[in-house]
Amino acid sequence: MSLRHFALFTLLAAAALLNGCTLSRAQIRRADALVAATTAKDSTCSQPEHCARPSPLLDAAVEALAESTPARPQHLVALLDASEPALVARLSLIRAARRSIDVQTYIWDQDDVGQLVLDELVQAARRGVQVRILADQLSSFGDLGLLDRLARASPNLQVRLYNPTFQEARTSPLEWAAGIACCFLKFNQRMHNKVMVVDDTAGITGGRNYQDRYFDWNDDFDYVDRDVLVGGPAARAMARSFALFWRHKRAVPLTQLRDVNHYILAHPQAPGWDAPHYDHPQRVYRVQQEADDAAWLRMHVLAGSVRVEHVEFFSDLPAKTEQPLKRQARQFTAHVMQMVGEARHEVILQTPYLVMSRRARHIFEHLHEEQTAPRIVVSTNSLASTDAFAVYALSYKHRKRYLKDYGFEIYELKPHAADAAAANALASLEWVGDGRHASGEPARNASRRYVSTEDHGLLGSHGSSRRPAPLVSEGRRFALHAKSIVVDDRFAMVGSHNFDPRSDHYNTEAGVIVYDSRIAAQVRASILRDTEPQNAWVIAPRRPVVPVLTTVNQVIGDVSESLPLFDFWPYRYATSYQLKAGCAPMRPSDPAFFSCYEPVGDFPDVALSPKLIYTRLITAFGSSASGIL
Repeated sequence: MSLRHFALFTLLAAAALLNGCTLSRAQIRRADALVAATTAKDSTCSQPEHCARPSPLLDAAVEALAESTPARPQHLVALLDASEPALVARLSLIRAARRSIDVQTYIWDQDDVGQLVLDELVQAARRGVQVRILADQLSSFGDLGLLDRLARASPNLQVRLYNPTFQEARTSPLEWAAGIACCFLKFNQRMHNKVMVVDDTAGITGGRNYQDRYFDWNDDFDYVDRDVLVGGPAARAMARSFALFWRHKRAVPLTQLRDVNHYILAHPQAPGWDAPHYDHPQRVYRVQQEADDAAWLRMHVLAGSVRVEHVEFFSDLPAKTEQPLKRQARQFTAHVMQMVGEARHEVILQTPYLVMSRRARHIFEHLHEEQTAPRIVVSTNSLASTDAFAVYALSYKHRKRYLKDYGFEIYELKPHAADAAAANALASLEWVGDGRHASGEPARNASRRYVSTEDHGLLGSHGSSRRPAPLVSEGRRFALHAKSIVVDDRFAMVGSHNFDPRSDHYNTEAGVIVYDSRIAAQVRASILRDTEPQNAWVIAPRRPVVPVLTTVNQVIGDVSESLPLFDFWPYRYATSYQLKAGCAPMRPSDPAFFSCYEPVGDFPDVALSPKLIYTRLITAFGSSASGIL
């Protein structure tokens, strides 16, 4: 037996062994009984509305729902571009909840943001609100002690993990490898939805997970992201979608997870719920105070909100890889594709990962062949900004296809995007109450949203341990993570869908489509700010220098790119450009483009490193792995 076959046999044997170690009903009953006996039953509130605090956000959502009729639904819609308002809005809604809070997410870390939101949810449960948390197992809650405390924090708090590997909360390297070897489709399908719903009346959905990076609280590397707050009938659709996932067989209660069950039974004493210990308590205190400041919430969340009739929430069904032929299993994915395919004059697309699915390629190719082709603007990551370098390698491989066959205008985020740095400098000011900063001036939008990326796929590490490629320059780095589309200035989508093969075929995705020109204009302006010269490089064809050599180079490059393997040709069709001083920004199709833009290389600002070499290798060998990545 060869070494390769022995390794495969070992993994399959381990998978069979792990699958066989299921919990008995008696073990589950014992853990359930222990949890019930040791969970504190005392409530911190005896009032009918469970001591809910006032919130102008929930009030506005309640008003919209009250005015809705089946014929004329009414919605409150507020774009949450800036990271601090996105976090404060969540805290405000949690504190205002009277009946229920449902939270669904892909990543839940144990850093300051993760601890803060979790503590707020526990306090809500202890005052009588029914709280349910559903998190994807692979990227959330790896601490068994924490899960034990959550299981016994309150009888009103329930936590489930989605699609756990071998029915465990923690996945070891051996289990990770065994999961791929024995049951790839199940293991590879993750719940990528991000939804929070309060009282079935107000909901938040978009791209942000519960981790410092998604709210500009990481001192080294942060994401630029986008959420949307919706109050009204669409929030009820969010609640119905959450219920489908909650009841699905892949949503596993804590006492039915093998390692959590064993941990609980080994620790019969109630662990209690201690106050969190924050790395940066001052900024935690700031957002806690802002969450109770109605004036701050009106200024930073509701000021740009609009009342809209037509809002649709869409979500794929749970475990859509089990029913790939059923159209409703991919409801959100199908609707996003249809929305783009109906474009007439413009599509503005923002995605962290520019790896097109087959269906997306067909749609954009068809649009580009129209007699009057719509303008397609794509805002995405550069290698210098992304932490998903393996995924970036595939978009780099197909630059010519994107530019020539689909007519994309591609703008790649700079790692030290100027607007992002300025926004985060504002966020560092200390909050002192009444909507004012320590300077005494009215509080500005403390962290104008700046782009973000997430642990995506199964290759590479995840969470805070993930590291982008080293740079030549120094300073705090930003990456794009927002997933949004604006079509023809008429409607906008904000959600979790990355418009790539993984989002199409494996992960479940969710989001809202707002059919309103005002929201479309807000999202469009926000994306286009990220494409401005101080924030992004432009991807454009190389300027011909020696015609014959340039033609030969492009022919060899075309042949190399078309090969599934061995795409080693280093001179690509397109490269990155930077605006020259004194020039006005212009599109790559402008005849004066090359006189005002200078090439800065294929991977500007990236230092020579193993990750740069890996990027080249994945470009050469990794085209068949796009679905996994």
